[in-house]
Amino acid sequence: MKLPVIKHLTQFIEENDEDFVVETIVTLENLTEVPSLKDEELDVIGELISNMYGALEVHKMVKDGTPKKEALNTFMSRVLGSIDK
Repeated sequence: MKLPVIKHLTQFIEENDEDFVVETIVTLENLTEVPSLKDEELDVIGELISNMYGALEVHKMVKDGTPKKEALNTFMSRVLGSIDK
């Protein structure tokens, strides 16, 4: 996951609507079922999906009253904490 991408997507959600991101996730998840995709292509799609889910999480925290910077840092701390385990 990349914080700048999540931050950008969070801004996109604020300016537009989270439904755009949700629908994109569904589309990308469906694309992963194409049997001819290479591992590298699946990795890129997976990274995009992860960043989009991250942006949705951050957006939810912001909607619940957490300042954006704090929400981004909290989310990334949680992600890094789960990787260390």
